Amino acid sequence: MAACMKLGSKADGFQRRGQAWFCTTGLPSDIVIEVDQMSFHLHKFPLLSKSGKLARLVAENSDEETGACQIQLQDIPGGAEAFELVAKFCYGVKVELTSANVAALRCAAEYLEMTEEFGEGNLIAKTESFLNQVVLRSWKDSVRALQSCEYLTPEAENLGIIKRCVDSLSMKACADPSLFGWPMMEHHGTLQSPGGSVLWNGISTGARGRNARSDWWYDDIASLSLPLYEKVITSMELKGIKPESIAGALMHFAKKALPGLHRRQNGRDSGSWAIVPLGVAPSENDQRVLLETIESLLPMQKGVTSTRFLFGLLRTALILNASSECKSNLERRIGMQLEQATLDDLLMPNYSYTVETLYDIECVQRILDHYILLDQTPGALSPHSLEDGQLVGSPSLTPMMMVSKLMDNYLAEVAPDVNLKPNKFQALAEALPEYSRVLDDGLYRAIDIYLKAHPWLNEQERERLCRIMDCQKLSLEACTHAAQNERLPLRVVVQVLFFEQLQLRTAIASAFMVTDTVDTARPVPRTGPLDGTAFTGGHPALRGDGWANVVRENQVLKGDMDKMRSRVNELEKECTTMRHEIEKLGKPKSSFNTFGLVTSKLGCRSRSQVSTAATNPPLGGIAEHYPLERDQRHSSEAGRLLFRGSVGGKGSTVCRGFLLVGVDAVEGIERLRLIHSVRSTRMWDSLRSLLLVS
Repeated sequence: MAACMKLGSKADGFQRRGQAWFCTTGLPSDIVIEVDQMSFHLHKFPLLSKSGKLARLVAENSDEETGACQIQLQDIPGGAEAFELVAKFCYGVKVELTSANVAALRCAAEYLEMTEEFGEGNLIAKTESFLNQVVLRSWKDSVRALQSCEYLTPEAENLGIIKRCVDSLSMKACADPSLFGWPMMEHHGTLQSPGGSVLWNGISTGARGRNARSDWWYDDIASLSLPLYEKVITSMELKGIKPESIAGALMHFAKKALPGLHRRQNGRDSGSWAIVPLGVAPSENDQRVLLETIESLLPMQKGVTSTRFLFGLLRTALILNASSECKSNLERRIGMQLEQATLDDLLMPNYSYTVETLYDIECVQRILDHYILLDQTPGALSPHSLEDGQLVGSPSLTPMMMVSKLMDNYLAEVAPDVNLKPNKFQALAEALPEYSRVLDDGLYRAIDIYLKAHPWLNEQERERLCRIMDCQKLSLEACTHAAQNERLPLRVVVQVLFFEQLQLRTAIASAFMVTDTVDTARPVPRTGPLDGTAFTGGHPALRGDGWANVVRENQVLKGDMDKMRSRVNELEKECTTMRHEIEKLGKPKSSFNTFGLVTSKLGCRSRSQVSTAATNPPLGGIAEHYPLERDQRHSSEAGRLLFRGSVGGKGSTVCRGFLLVGVDAVEGIERLRLIHSVRSTRMWDSLRSLLLVS
């Protein structure tokens, strides 16, 4: 219930007739005062006894013969409504002084010079007492009084009414409402006493209400005009209120005042922008001024303001064509916390008629540049701040890695745009440092989508785009896909195959090193300094049963590695033997014997030797599971030699054996490609062409 103070005791003797007020005391009026378009037919004596300004104006404008007087007060604060209450106060008629009209009456009394010199308990003293002792002690009354000051500037500002109301509101918002003597209004309309009990007609019912939330004051000050709202927020910041509360209040105010923030993204954020605007939507210019003011009031601390809200402000700023400073500040704020953004946030439509792309790529590029610039400041994460094992195996991604994943998804989303130029795509992909990506699978996916949507790119442009990704950072699945990808340049495919084989050899060598380490490593139990318990190393995972599990797993791994080692040794011995025998062919006794020796070593036997092949089978593998015709057996042997040569690293020796065997080896190549699931068809086609030429 709003505070109220009654002045005067007489019955209401005023009567309105159209655009005129008359005092029905029985005496004819001797003064007419015009305020705005309203005329007041009054008497001189009650007015002159309370107002110094009216006494001076009456003396200047009275007719000496008739005594009639007509005065115009066009600039009185509060207008005709305020002067009506002033006139009733002068006549001693009952007047209710409330938080909604106290500011207007205080300004009008100051304008009419209604001081104590013209009567004790004049209007200035009454309004000041009610304002200080009643209104400013209540949150709701302070809000109402401040709202009434919207049309009372600069008089209310000069009298300090606005400042006092603003200070009262900021002080109450910074403090705990339960510690002061003002009732708290809950969202459902129930008043609470300072102790928290529910009030009914001002009487405590004993029922406990809900605890006041930190955002209990958001909606109240959101009803203020923009200049007054700005004063309240600035005063709260000076009094040390939390930045989170300031950001929350500004978000609430913006969602209520800017219609452009009411949309829901993809229909999934139910209730995110559910605030309904009050009254008629403001004009485009008013919205622009409001948005720029909100942006200037937002705290600069990272993470205080929601990233989605900042993106909403940026979209609205682009639509309303806000100032360059406002848009740049919003981009800088988003860049500070880009790791908190989502793909939907980045997909901002292009509102410019001069750019042909569907999405605003340049805006995202500027945001990313701000993020990288801030990340390069001292203390930021660098590639040397974490060890390799920590960086890759960390359970939670670092902010830079989160941004790189986000940008890879963004590149994949905008890649199908046929109007996206290769240089813009490349600039956006190369903006992040190399250490930000543990794997380049996402980047490879984006490049593949871009190449598919832009088939007219020449070989040089495709190679330039593919140089963005590091083939050594591709996973096994990505390598498999890249080896079969016809859109990639041939040089990139060769690099993918090379690094894949290199990773395989490195993995095998690492496995051998782990096995040797397990052979020499033994747990050394120690006694704890306090409880005498066994201590095995400094890692928590190796205490108790953890060490036994590690030993068992290492034993199984050791057995597998031993089998692999023996198999590799056998293959190396066989390849070494074949290499020596082929090198001996450099000293042949006759051409016939030389050809026979080569064919016998490579499995190209004559028809008489086929029967002995069953008792002395060739090197195990392909011929045992896929029997060939006798005249094609040498092709199978040649294919098997190529396969083993690729494993043992003796590919050059085996290729020379193929050239000695002749054209029939082509059929072996074709059979070998069918037997083994080869990833790159172009590599085998090149080998087949080489054999045919030879």
